[in-house]
Amino acid sequence: MKRQILIGVGLTLALGLVTAQRINSLGIVYNAADKMDKSFNQRAYEGADRASMAYNIGLLEYAPRTPDKIEAGVRELSEAGMSLVLAVGFSSESAVAKVAKEFPDTKYAVVDAAPEGKNILGLLFREEEGSYVVGYVAGRSTSTGVVGFVGGMEIDLIRKFEAGYTAGVKAACPNCKILAEYTGKAGDNTAWNNPTKASQISSGFAKQGADIIYAAAGGSGNGVVDFIKRTKCIKGSSSIKFRSTNIAARIPKEAAYAKLCGANSRPMFFIGVDSNQNSLGDNDATPRTMNYVLTSMEKRSDNVVYKLLTELNTGGTWQSGVRTFGLREEGVGFSLDQYNKALISKETLDQIGKLKADIISGKIKVPTKK
Repeated sequence: MKRQILIGVGLTLALGLVTAQRINSLGIVYNAADKMDKSFNQRAYEGADRASMAYNIGLLEYAPRTPDKIEAGVRELSEAGMSLVLAVGFSSESAVAKVAKEFPDTKYAVVDAAPEGKNILGLLFREEEGSYVVGYVAGRSTSTGVVGFVGGMEIDLIRKFEAGYTAGVKAACPNCKILAEYTGKAGDNTAWNNPTKASQISSGFAKQGADIIYAAAGGSGNGVVDFIKRTKCIKGSSSIKFRSTNIAARIPKEAAYAKLCGANSRPMFFIGVDSNQNSLGDNDATPRTMNYVLTSMEKRSDNVVYKLLTELNTGGTWQSGVRTFGLREEGVGFSLDQYNKALISKETLDQIGKLKADIISGKIKVPTKK
């Protein structure tokens, strides 16, 4: 099985011709982040690698490094005669739409976007379902009865995150208050890379009593993470009252916590997004001590890619258009590992299992709009 990585340069490697259905060669165009980014790129690669081993698929990878090289990567892999060209991330949408017209006999798939084209398949996620689950965890875990949501660009995609999260919080805590704000309006591309504004929003939420904040804001989400790790806790006051919940009461704290927060306080948490970001909540490289992440809502591009390649190599039929992946298909989920397992009780996990079953069966209809 042949493999080669192209890093923004004009190299090609012909591994096979396009066939009617079977995928015997796959070209992957990553987004501008590192291949092993612990997010979409890495997950997509892992799914493709697993499928390549199972079905003897040749892999050809293109790492553009900068967004302006994505189109060149899609074209390189198309010229190389790949059975399928897979692009990772919504930043590749326009590039795939353009190049696919030039290569009408090549199949294209895009993770997290759905460009129009007769030979393009968009692989989307039902983010609202995963957001409902992490919202339920937040509703059961908040000490103040107030939680927050920080969105990036205010578009329908991110509103799905907010809607699912809000519904999940309310399912666990009907009287809880959900604060929501975005870092930019539709069309404002700085919304995805404005951690300063996200940090300011988080600070405002904290002053209103929010002790858990979920961010779906791209690079802006780093501002939420930094604010919570720096602030560490929320202090009781005449306007901020604690409920009986203190999920971190028995977890050892870092020395800085006691010095900064004092006795009349509760820890703050963020909820990660897209990939397992639980390790980002670790301030002292010790998972057994208090970590400032409650959980993460994962979009499992590895499962999506593996499922598609498995179908096409076991008699499935290629169809362009759009497919969505949610809890049923293991396209979304939540993270549980050594960083946060002490924060989520067995009772909560049992309830999550029931909720997931009800969502999959259709008993619970998760909203996509507020």
